[in-house]
Amino acid sequence: MKKRHRIDRVEPGSIAEEMDIEPGDELISINGQGIEDIFDYQYLVKDEEITVLVCKPDGEEWELDIEKDYDEELGVEFENGFMDDYKSCRNRCVFCFIDQMPKGMRDTLYFKDDDSRLSFLQGNYITLTNMSDKDIERIIQYHLEPINISVHTTNPDLRCKMLNNRFAGEALTKMERLKEAGVEMNGQIVLCKGMNDGIELNESIRKLTEYIPYMRSLSVVPVGLTRFREGLYPLKPFSKEDAKEVLSLIHSWQQFCMDHYHTHFVHAGDEWYLLAEEEIPPEENYDGYLQLENGVGMMRLLENEFMEALEEAEDDFKRTRRITIVTGKLAAPLLEQLSCRFMEKFPHVKIEVIPIRNDFFGEKITVSGLLTGQDIMAQLKEADLGEKVLLPCNLLRSGEEVFLDDVTLEELENTLQVRVDIVKSSGQDLVYALLCSDGQ
Repeated sequence: MKKRHRIDRVEPGSIAEEMDIEPGDELISINGQGIEDIFDYQYLVKDEEITVLVCKPDGEEWELDIEKDYDEELGVEFENGFMDDYKSCRNRCVFCFIDQMPKGMRDTLYFKDDDSRLSFLQGNYITLTNMSDKDIERIIQYHLEPINISVHTTNPDLRCKMLNNRFAGEALTKMERLKEAGVEMNGQIVLCKGMNDGIELNESIRKLTEYIPYMRSLSVVPVGLTRFREGLYPLKPFSKEDAKEVLSLIHSWQQFCMDHYHTHFVHAGDEWYLLAEEEIPPEENYDGYLQLENGVGMMRLLENEFMEALEEAEDDFKRTRRITIVTGKLAAPLLEQLSCRFMEKFPHVKIEVIPIRNDFFGEKITVSGLLTGQDIMAQLKEADLGEKVLLPCNLLRSGEEVFLDDVTLEELENTLQVRVDIVKSSGQDLVYALLCSDGQ
């Protein structure tokens, strides 16, 4: 039986409105083909001549022959924008962050997705263990690229152990099919001490260089360990010396890849440089920031954007003001450096950077995106915060003024008794937020 997709909205003046398609109607097929998800729909609806089968609320089916321009939309929105359920993860990875979450948080935080379609739409990383031959063929047919792949290791037996899935090693062969079809990929390795590091990491990088240019980039990021690991695999945090060894290996492979492929290819997450207390590489080392959302090059981009914006900035509002920047421990040193540079140019603006200790998840979690409202309130409620507090936007749930622990922005402001501004991720936005005063 073909899936039906309920129409939620019809755009005024659209083809759908002209054909008397209405909210509440259900789309059954296009050109006789059933529709699994939004990708099927977008692919089938492109043609200049299509036959659309819809079912009215009373059960009557309408077959509509439509002539239109190529790529012209019908003008409908569906009740489920994805037109399908998300595929959940079948793995039990030893490093899974969701397994390290405390009980009692909102349900959506416990959903493990492993859906190749979300890799294309949202940049999510997938393990390939959830993909059938049909899924691979659809990626190739619809040119869904780049596909972001959580590789972790190219050793099939070790991958089965790390993912706790006996098919995890076999799933790596799917990368070969994507490579043969010319589908672009990005890879990720979550590094776990004593498992996939050292010799295993070296071999994984070597193997993955064989996928260049179809695999555009490979990131290596350290495992995140919360305090909620009772009963889980006994993973240990990396030390400063460990980080230096990881960086040395990555840098040697970067040189090899530049010499042979004219790309750095493999990149270290920013956390490695901060842990090793080594300088963040220059912008040209990041090959266009292909893995920015994976924490690779974010610090370099922020600093470059900040300094460029600061050089051009002017401030006619000379009243002395005090501003507090709140962040995680990871980014605090860089933000302190940038604040000093800002105050050199604008000495009437006094900036204090306060790193928040992550008591909720544990002190080993140092990124700002995993800070909770309750930790911020507890550590700042007695502080003199000046006229406003700046928080990075990655602390809030997408599109909402709510923190990870469901504390609202309004609750935070009421507790701290100070204005709280949310700053977007760019360096330009941070300079603007520092210059923008109450009433401006």
